[in-house]
Amino acid sequence: MEAVVIPTVKGLRGGCQCLRYGAGSERKWSLQSKQTSFRFCSTGMTLDNINKPAIDRIIRVDHAGEYGANRIYAGQMAVLGRTTVGPVIQQMWDQEKDHLKKFNELMVAFRVRPTVLLPFWNVAGFALGAGTALLGKEGAMACTVAVEESISEHYNNQIRTLMEEDPEKYKELLQIIKKFRDEELEHHDVGLDHNAELAPAYSLLKTAIQIGCKAAIFLSERI
Repeated sequence: MEAVVIPTVKGLRGGCQCLRYGAGSERKWSLQSKQTSFRFCSTGMTLDNINKPAIDRIIRVDHAGEYGANRIYAGQMAVLGRTTVGPVIQQMWDQEKDHLKKFNELMVAFRVRPTVLLPFWNVAGFALGAGTALLGKEGAMACTVAVEESISEHYNNQIRTLMEEDPEKYKELLQIIKKFRDEELEHHDVGLDHNAELAPAYSLLKTAIQIGCKAAIFLSERI
């Protein structure tokens, strides 16, 4: 059977992932079909040999998280964009845009549906970003610390899961998650360096935001 290889997503280090369609597949996705499969070029990971439910949850929730982070930074920039801290927030936001772009690509490549809660995260994320920014730059940075700490912990949990499953098979996905985890930790440290702990009721604010993050993660994985 002749196969057609269509490049879809560039790897982090110049590698590629491909979609393969068998000649008789009529370019339809089917998890049950042996004629149609997605594969990462370097590891041979396909839709047929992965833990699809687990990968679906990982990509869905990470896409939702990066979408929410983008909306938080949008809210912060709406309030603080013209202040001295604006360029700092913009730099972190630009990285979050890259994260979201990558997960948009993975959603298509792995045929993962987004969470139905995206419209809610759209509004809630912007409101959280703008609301904390109204407390001043310290409030915005406290929000950054709380959110990025939660996301980094979440990414670490996913890394452990994939390492236990098959680190070689999920090599590219692990590289992506590790890279983004490291950048979220950088954002966390930036927040601390910009006086996040001087925000009004810092401990209470951080705890409340992280409770919300955990709830968002739980829901976005499942619906």
